[in-house]
Amino acid sequence: MARLDGQVALVTGASRGIGAAIAEALATEGAHVILVARDAAALELVEDRIHAAGGHATIAPLDMADGDNIARLAAAISQRWQHLDILVLNAAMLGTLAPVAATDLKEMTKLFTLNVIAQQAMIAAFEPLLRRAAAGKLIALTSSVARTPRAYWGSYAASKAALENIVTTFGEEMKNISNVRTAIVDPGATRTTMRARAYPGEDPASLKDPAVVGQAVADLVSNSFASTAFVAVPK
Repeated sequence: MARLDGQVALVTGASRGIGAAIAEALATEGAHVILVARDAAALELVEDRIHAAGGHATIAPLDMADGDNIARLAAAISQRWQHLDILVLNAAMLGTLAPVAATDLKEMTKLFTLNVIAQQAMIAAFEPLLRRAAAGKLIALTSSVARTPRAYWGSYAASKAALENIVTTFGEEMKNISNVRTAIVDPGATRTTMRARAYPGEDPASLKDPAVVGQAVADLVSNSFASTAFVAVPK
């Protein structure tokens, strides 16, 4: 029996990179994975790979910047499965790396809408489903810049710091009144499109494959952990 047999998982930003790798790793462990991202065609490719490997997945093309979309998705999942065992908040945008004084406020607003506000909306919408699970788990992907500020990364770093705070606060709220547990995962340097944008001169062969992060998350949610856990994926 696979470790996550019978469980339902939802992964945002699941169309490529780390999100796709997490979704595939969870499916390999037996979970039925709901794949969420804006790009339906890319989601279908991930779904096809999961099915070809003998797993189970459902795609849910969604623009997370629209809170009404999130509420409708939660309602649809509630009708079909009645609970959610694993919620992985991975979707994020990098934005333009620029000095704080030169930050474009329109872009910063867009970045915070996805990286922070939409994440809070996901938590609010799926809290009831997580609480109905035997041991609901909420995982949020972060970045080292959330805790170690770096020049020109202000907007993205601030958004990830806010995400960590929101998720950890939610974990503190849940740990004494439910079986829901939260964890922050820092994937570290990983071979992704976002990483290539941030470090255009970097040799991608020097970076770990997203599958390493996917397996780390699958291992994490396959076991019990203390709420508000923090996990840094090794190189």
